[in-house]
Amino acid sequence: MTPGLSTRVSDGTAIVTISNPAKRNAMTADMWRAVPELVERLAGDRSVRVLVLTGEGSTFCAGADIGSLRESGDENRGLALAAEEALAAFPKPSLAAIRGYCVGGGSQLAAACDLRFAEEGALFGITPAKLGIVYPAASTQRLVRLVGPATAKYLLFSGELIGCERALRTGLVDEVLPEGELDKRVTDFSAVLASRSQLTQASAKEFADGPASPERRAYWEEQARGSGDTAEGVTAFLERRAPRFDWTV
Repeated sequence: MTPGLSTRVSDGTAIVTISNPAKRNAMTADMWRAVPELVERLAGDRSVRVLVLTGEGSTFCAGADIGSLRESGDENRGLALAAEEALAAFPKPSLAAIRGYCVGGGSQLAAACDLRFAEEGALFGITPAKLGIVYPAASTQRLVRLVGPATAKYLLFSGELIGCERALRTGLVDEVLPEGELDKRVTDFSAVLASRSQLTQASAKEFADGPASPERRAYWEEQARGSGDTAEGVTAFLERRAPRFDWTV
């Protein structure tokens, strides 16, 4: 089977699957290269309200294909960073559904998602210290914002793997599910996200990423005034029905 990324859209959720099972879903250069274009296309698809990133079979992603690093390490690291940044910039909610190994570049991709749900037994690690690689500044800072400086240093200095319990305690993952329950939980929660106001989600995502300029605050205030989402939300609450929000990214 040729390594690649597959996409399926259902009920407002785009499920992107990392597929390279012969190498624990390691990312090849072509796979890294495909991520920004894929994410851009999904961002522009009005039927997509949530993005779920997962791995084929029992592994999320074991990182970059080490053979490709030997051939063109600098280029591939640049491609990995571009993929990570594109995923982080996706304007709608994103969720990583993690089984098995989530290591190296896999952890980069997972950290770039808004949320991470993992199945019991998943293992997490960021391994540049094992290869003598300088981890990108942007990736390091994103990791620090996620888990704090002490845990980020532990992961980066040692390259050691940690389990779900520690990942949950430090904020690397948001939920840990028993074996066999991850898919249902991700499906159910994605449906919740898809039913909520994209206006709220998109503005909250931007504000959570850092200080907003006066221009951006004014932009979102204007969007709120021009949108019917607030009126619809209040009306739906009073009528005890599900809201039908119409503002889209």
